[in-house]
Amino acid sequence: MKISELLRLDVMVLDLQATTKQAAFEEMIDRLYTAGCISDRAAFMQGILAREAQTTTGLGDGIAMPHAKNSAVKVPTVAFARSTQGVAYDAMDGQPVHLLFMIAVPSDANNTHLEALASLSRYLLQDGFMAKLQAAATPDDVVKLFTIQETVHGHVTVDDDAPFLVAVTACTTGIAHTYMAEEALKKQAEQRGVRIKVETNGASGVGNRLSDADIAAAKGVIIAADKNVAMARFDGKPLINRPVADGIRQPDALISLALDPQAPIYHSDEPAQSTVETPKSVGKAFYRHLMSGVSSMLPFVIGGGIAIAFAFLIDQSLGVPKDMLSSLGTYHPIAAFFKQIGGAAFGFMLPVLAGYIAFSIAEKPGLVAGFVAGALAANGYNFYNVGLDAKHLPIPSGFLGALVGGFLAGGIMLLLKKLFSGLPKSLDGIKSILFYPLLGVLLTGFAMLFINIPMSDINSGLNHFLSSLSGTNAVLLGIILGGMMAVDMGGPINKAAYVFGTGTLAATVASGGSNIMAAVMAGGMVPPLAVFVATLLFKHKFDQQERQAGLTNIVMGLSFITEGAIPFAAADPARAIPSFMVGSAVAGGLVGLTGIKLLAPHGGIFVIALTSSPLLYLLFIGIGAVISGVIFGLLKK
Repeated sequence: MKISELLRLDVMVLDLQATTKQAAFEEMIDRLYTAGCISDRAAFMQGILAREAQTTTGLGDGIAMPHAKNSAVKVPTVAFARSTQGVAYDAMDGQPVHLLFMIAVPSDANNTHLEALASLSRYLLQDGFMAKLQAAATPDDVVKLFTIQETVHGHVTVDDDAPFLVAVTACTTGIAHTYMAEEALKKQAEQRGVRIKVETNGASGVGNRLSDADIAAAKGVIIAADKNVAMARFDGKPLINRPVADGIRQPDALISLALDPQAPIYHSDEPAQSTVETPKSVGKAFYRHLMSGVSSMLPFVIGGGIAIAFAFLIDQSLGVPKDMLSSLGTYHPIAAFFKQIGGAAFGFMLPVLAGYIAFSIAEKPGLVAGFVAGALAANGYNFYNVGLDAKHLPIPSGFLGALVGGFLAGGIMLLLKKLFSGLPKSLDGIKSILFYPLLGVLLTGFAMLFINIPMSDINSGLNHFLSSLSGTNAVLLGIILGGMMAVDMGGPINKAAYVFGTGTLAATVASGGSNIMAAVMAGGMVPPLAVFVATLLFKHKFDQQERQAGLTNIVMGLSFITEGAIPFAAADPARAIPSFMVGSAVAGGLVGLTGIKLLAPHGGIFVIALTSSPLLYLLFIGIGAVISGVIFGLLKK
């Protein structure tokens, strides 16, 4: 894809006046519309902003590549803009942007925009190219620069007997950084007289795929990736595994490490990242596996949680009789429909969390065992039909059980792979389709007994403890119940508090509702709202994706969906959970102190009219959220 063919002279802006991202987009889109490249300003802007909401397109070093594949685009175009004063863009390095390339592609144009992004990423890393763009006097000069670059790009003169390396680059979105790392490694290898072949795992698929012959001939392997790539093929090779940013910033160091005779040897039967050299790799590997599960789970939490919130909103709007408040969210058919959709999404949440943790640890064989662990954590075991007493029936162990189960399943699969590593090659097929899934599922299922059964006893003990406090000290009970709602956010402790609260509703309807239920819901609303407060007040401690999740947590918190905070609690439990507990306990205690009552078992802000003091209730929740958010922000590294 030639960039010079997509650049339009009549849409270039060499003296961009805007100083903010939104204003820059508007100024560039006006040029595209005036030139007839797009048919609808608003529709194209919506596409640009939707892409920006996923993660910033400010790539650092003063470069930004906003892009959209949109039905409003008539002609594939790259609009170039240059700013002297700089644009506040929320770029990855936090610095202003000076060069903007807005890529506009029709919705039916295959991979044109991805090819354009890849080409741009490569060219901008060429020595002196950015400086030439900064100095270009006219739009014609800009096009000429790209034309010259396209003519000479890719010319490499390295001896055939030079050392040979292979590399894989991949970023989370599979677009710019993937190709920038590729170009940086290739350029540095050429300067050092080293031959290299780089495979890109981009959004449009695998490019320049490494063959078995390539890998066999390579003296070493470089993985510059922020997501999992196919690793088993590198078994027995010296391998360096680093983030994609290192491929861009430190290509010389990576090449040196890969050529070092002491480079670590990769073995595919070991956990991912086990070849990194330092003891710190254990913590990094744990974090990567954890985030693999959390990032896969997040869409289920968001989609399902908001659908459930709609169900409560609909029932609240249409009205529900007081004697049917236990059916809030399912009383009217349309509300029940939304509740069922949201519940279905929530049902996948824990299996996906555990499944993708196990997948990150043991690759594809770990996926089925992890899903089973998550499902058992969500549903528990039913022993009624096997002759055991009902008192031994375990309850679900929640997200903490799923988290532990994911690592457990991954470890079991690694053990099985190790045990079967000595089998003849002729049995490789049956290992994958029979031995791994069958033994992995059975062993994981039995192992989960040791997680779920103790949780049942813990839950029973909590219920007895709470019952002994009921009616004796409302403030103390509110503090305890509020704090319990934030301990595991959907797990057995949270559920014990919630079930205890709902159990008080029936006897309190005539008196205006339950103070205990009000404390429980206030405590459960605090953690997601605290996440928003922390991401708002301590922006520099959270990445773009986390700040966006913080905004989503407003809806979660106001809807009494405590699970919205799970990704943050799972990623940093030692700091997040205690922070959330403090604010939730304060909110619950204040509600207990003032005797606020609630008639509904769920609904958050959508049932605020069913509290005895709506404004004071919201104030207490806000106080708890601010306390938790500030503590979490201060503690977070």
